[in-house]
Amino acid sequence: MNQAFVKLQSKLEQLATQAQQFDNAKWFDKNRYIQNQPSLFDSHLFHTKSLLLTDYVDEIQIALKKLPPEQNRHAYQFAVEQVGEQMQAIIKVLKSTPVWAKENKLNKPKKAKVYRKAVQRIMQSSHELYQELSQNHEFERRLLEMISIRKAQLEGANAEKNAQLNAEILALHTRLGRCRKAISATEEKIQQLEKQGNR
Repeated sequence: MNQAFVKLQSKLEQLATQAQQFDNAKWFDKNRYIQNQPSLFDSHLFHTKSLLLTDYVDEIQIALKKLPPEQNRHAYQFAVEQVGEQMQAIIKVLKSTPVWAKENKLNKPKKAKVYRKAVQRIMQSSHELYQELSQNHEFERRLLEMISIRKAQLEGANAEKNAQLNAEILALHTRLGRCRKAISATEEKIQQLEKQGNR
């Protein structure tokens, strides 16, 4: 079980306490608009239809217990992303109430930062990383093409044009270096994610 997942579980336990306080305070009782809604959230986010936050936390807890095995990388990451989205939706509701404000005075901001980083790590699916890699490779291809075009233009160019083209080629090589660095970094992220998935 990876560290980010453990932090996610720990955050869910905190959310369960906050949701209970929220429900006990009956924040929605005076809100006619919400009282007329069958559910607090969109159906694509939760199957639960309720005006109690604890019911939605229960659904997330069940989802966490039923996560696909980590070996089944794509299914596992999709399920974790869904859990992350559900938790963010509950946090949004809590943030609009004094329950959250009071709780956050007790918790140091550092904890929230650590949690955000953990969620970001676990939610960045390999699909997004492969997309990023593909974009970087396309950028690399275009830079190489631009360098090639300018090198071809050097032939027969006068001294002034020659100096301009060489400066452009140098700038393009600098951009190419940064692009290749980004490609290496993304490939490393993919490897780390795949290692996590195989644990």
